[in-house]
Amino acid sequence: MNILIVASEAHPFIKTGGLGDVIGALPKALKDLGVDVRVVIPNYRDIKKEIKESLTYIDNFSVNVGWRTQYCGILEYEYDGVQFYLLDNEYYFKRGGLYGYYDDGEKFAFFDRAVLEFIKHIDWVPDIVHCNDWQTGMVPVLHKLEYIKEEKFKNIKTIFSIHNLFFKGMFSKEVLPELFGYDYEAFNNGSLELYGAVSFLKGAINYADKITTVSKSYAEEIKTPEYGEELDGLLRYRSSVLEGIVNGIDYEEYNPEEDKYIYSKYSIDNIQNKSINKENLQKELGLPVNKDVAMIGLVSRLTHQKGCDLIINILEELLKEEVQVVILGTGDSMYEDGFKSFQNRYPKMVNANIRFSNELAHKIYASSDMFLMPSLFEPCGLGQLIALRYGSVPIVRETGGLKDTVVPYNEYEGTGNGFGFKNYRFDELLNITKYALGIYKDKNKWNSIVRQSMSSDNSWEKSAMEYIRIYDELSFNNVNK
Repeated sequence: MNILIVASEAHPFIKTGGLGDVIGALPKALKDLGVDVRVVIPNYRDIKKEIKESLTYIDNFSVNVGWRTQYCGILEYEYDGVQFYLLDNEYYFKRGGLYGYYDDGEKFAFFDRAVLEFIKHIDWVPDIVHCNDWQTGMVPVLHKLEYIKEEKFKNIKTIFSIHNLFFKGMFSKEVLPELFGYDYEAFNNGSLELYGAVSFLKGAINYADKITTVSKSYAEEIKTPEYGEELDGLLRYRSSVLEGIVNGIDYEEYNPEEDKYIYSKYSIDNIQNKSINKENLQKELGLPVNKDVAMIGLVSRLTHQKGCDLIINILEELLKEEVQVVILGTGDSMYEDGFKSFQNRYPKMVNANIRFSNELAHKIYASSDMFLMPSLFEPCGLGQLIALRYGSVPIVRETGGLKDTVVPYNEYEGTGNGFGFKNYRFDELLNITKYALGIYKDKNKWNSIVRQSMSSDNSWEKSAMEYIRIYDELSFNNVNK
C-alpha cells in the first residue's frame, strides 16, 4: 500500500507544535509496519541547516496559481528510512516562520496544487493521500473537482486529519478565481463557504473520502455546538466517515531509561530513582531540596486554552499545601506575569521559567510527581502522554485526548493512571489536586498509580495500526466499488 502524507511541517525539518511531531513520528511507525509511506512538505527557508545541505534535487515543474505560473522544485531527503519530498519555491517559502503572512491563502493554494502536480513527476502513485490541517485542505477539493478525471488520479483516495478545528484557513471568496481559476459554484453551494469566506478546512471536510481527528473523544466533541466551531452540523452530516485516532509519542525520544537530558535514568522497575531527578532539579532551580515534597509540573503554552486561568486562580490556595510548582513555557503576558508574580512571592514553592527549553522540559517530566493539564479543550494533547511515560501522574480536565488517555484513579479498586475533573471550574481543579496530594502521602497507593502511568501504551505503533486499518478499509472499498 502506498501512502503519501501531506503536511505544512514535520520534525526534524521544522515545526511549530504538535502537528510537526505527528508528521515526524507517524510515517516511521507506518514504515516499520510495512507501509510504503512518503511525506511531502514545503521547503521553508528555516529548515535545519544540516538537512538543507543534504537535500537532493529531483526535478522541477510549473504550477498554475490562478493566472500566475510559479516554479516548483522537488527536493528529496531520507529520514528514519522514510522518503521526504520538499517542494521548493523561493517566492512563497524563502521567508522566516511558517504562518501568519498576508498571503497565506496564496502560499498554501500554491502548495496544495503543487502536491497534486508533483505526483505526476515521480515514478510512484499513492493509493491514499493523507492531508493534515487547513494548510492542506484544498488538496481533497482539487482532487475531486479536477484531478480525479486524470488516469493517474482516478483511484486515489484522500484522508483529511483535523489536528485542531479552531484553525479553519479562512480567506476572501475571491481566492477561488484568483488562486484556483474556479468560478463561485463551490462557494455558492456551501461546500467551501463559511461566514462569507472560503474555508480550506471546510472544503476538506466536504470533499475528503475520510476524516480523522487526533482522539476519539475529540471526534465526538466537534459534532457539538460547544466544540464544533460552527462546523458541528457538517461534521454530524459526515459522521459516517469521521473517526478519531489518538496520537502517540516517540518512545525513543521520550524514554526515562535512555534520556540524555535527565539527571538519573530510571524505569518502572526502579522508580525510586525518580526522586534523584527531583532533588537535582530542586538544586538547579534553587528550590529547597526535599524528596518528600510533592512537585507539580507544568510544561505548556501559557494560554487560556491550556487552562492557565484555572491554575492562576487556585495557586494561592494550593500553596497552603506542602508542594512545589515548577512551570515552563511562554504565552499570553497575563499568565507569564501571573506565574512570575507567584514566584516572587513564594520563591521556595514556585519556579516559573518563561522560556522554551527542551532539556528543562525533559527534566521536569522526570522530576515532577504530578503534571497539570486542565485544558479548556484538547484535541489530543502531548504533555499528558509524555508525563505518563515518565511516571509524572497527570491531573487533567476530561476533554478530548485527555479523556481518552488518562484513566481517573479509583481509590477503592486501586486502578487508574491519573486524576481528572469534568467541568471547566477552578474549584473542581483545586479539589482534585488536593485529593491527589492526599493520595500522594500514601506511598504504596501512589507508587501503584505511577506504575500504571508508566505501563500505559501511547506508542506510535499502536496508533499506526489504527491508521493502517483505515487505509485498508478505503482501499478495499475502492477495489470493490
